[in-house]
Amino acid sequence: MNADLCNQAEELVGNPNVLVNIISTRVRQINNGGARPLVDSPLLGAADLALTELVEGKMDYELTDSISNEILTAKFIIKGKKKAKRAKK
Repeated sequence: MNADLCNQAEELVGNPNVLVNIISTRVRQINNGGARPLVDSPLLGAADLALTELVEGKMDYELTDSISNEILTAKFIIKGKKKAKRAKK
């Protein structure tokens, strides 16, 4: 995966977790044959195609309020999670 494309896409999206979801969804669409690539570059892999489409403005995304809240909540829960103590036998 091209690091420059990743950096440009992250600047556009702003949240790396959201970026991963956007790109992985688009990669699945391309790999399953459900959608043709929106850019003409036969030498790129599916992830680089998806990143290029996003960076070049060929595709867009939309977050609903519930998804935004879930992402923020999940991030908070993961950061605040403590290891459970094992019970002594």
